[in-house]
Amino acid sequence: MEALKQGSDVLFVLLGAVMVLAMHSGFAFLELGTVRKKNQVNALVKILVDFSVSTVAYFLVGYGVAYGTSFLVGADQLVARNGYELVKFFFLLTFAGAIPAIISGGIAERARFGPQLLATAVIVGLVYPLFEGVAWNQRFGVQAWIKALTGDEFHDFAGSIVVHAVGGWLALPAVILLGARSNRYRKDGAISAHPPSNIPFLALGAWILTVGWFGFNVMSAQSIDKISGLVAVNSLMAMAGGTLAAVALGRNDPGFVHNGPLAGLVAVCAGSDLMHPLGAFVVGGGAGVIFVVMFTLTQNRWRIDDVLGVWPLHGLCGLWGGIAAGLFGLKGLGGLGGVNLGAQLIGSLLGVGWALLGGFAVYGLIKATMGIRLSAEEEYEGADLAIHRIGSTPEREATW
Repeated sequence: MEALKQGSDVLFVLLGAVMVLAMHSGFAFLELGTVRKKNQVNALVKILVDFSVSTVAYFLVGYGVAYGTSFLVGADQLVARNGYELVKFFFLLTFAGAIPAIISGGIAERARFGPQLLATAVIVGLVYPLFEGVAWNQRFGVQAWIKALTGDEFHDFAGSIVVHAVGGWLALPAVILLGARSNRYRKDGAISAHPPSNIPFLALGAWILTVGWFGFNVMSAQSIDKISGLVAVNSLMAMAGGTLAAVALGRNDPGFVHNGPLAGLVAVCAGSDLMHPLGAFVVGGGAGVIFVVMFTLTQNRWRIDDVLGVWPLHGLCGLWGGIAAGLFGLKGLGGLGGVNLGAQLIGSLLGVGWALLGGFAVYGLIKATMGIRLSAEEEYEGADLAIHRIGSTPEREATW
């Protein structure tokens, strides 16, 4: 019976890992559909290569930093418990790999390829897993300190803070240090509009992410005996809330509409195992409002050229989700309890602060030493031709 349980857990976590791995194609198509046509190939290549770099960095360094486990042992040890530790690594890798995928959308259209891969290795190997270990593996005694101070540990079931807020707040320094796209904000005060290049691909990316998110959230239980239908329905309700808020506030704009469910799902991750479905709907709706309002402010008033709006979507909606778990997880609001607002505020702000520090350190150092931006000529030509020597839809055969 124990062998059956172990095998079932391995299969359960493996299926979750595959579903979240599929989400990375969603990141790719969401970026492809949003950027201008001359940068579509780069969007696709970045997501795949970033994930491959993440795999190596997390296998060799990052997973050990977070969980104190090394895979540099014989295969006879790795197969213990049907290889559960390996599929757990695979599952958590797909979370870690989401960090550079998030950043990619913010720095699209003008970032150099090689330096971004280096940043990915450092972030996934060291910056991200340090906070991951604090939140999910009791590292450095931070959770014990929060519990002693507030009465409860910081709760983040599926990564509103650990993955999304950290990813979004890491992206913000990268976007600021990189600067706006050429001619995006003109000297006369006007703003050059860069509408999405392909709405069907943008929508495809959003749908892939939405479907995969049910693996992201539900399989965060990490064993089949802990699976909860509450997590699934809370994810569904938050998705609906985010979509409806975005379509109403975004005036039917398809870019807002298709990011609405993602905003809701980002926010519900932290408390999806605790909230009542109606609470999840409110949290998701609040995230939809946050995304539309803050994306507009960021782009138009503050003139921060975050191409896909990853700071509002992941950074701010993730922060809202981490805090909201301390409200809507309370029994008084229909939740299961075991959380409080103080613990959620402390843990959420620690994640944000660490990400900001890490983002400015990593991208600041790379900018100072090797540069992170394409030349003006390369940016005008487009990353597809400048970096990959081919466009997304070549119209003639090349001659050599």
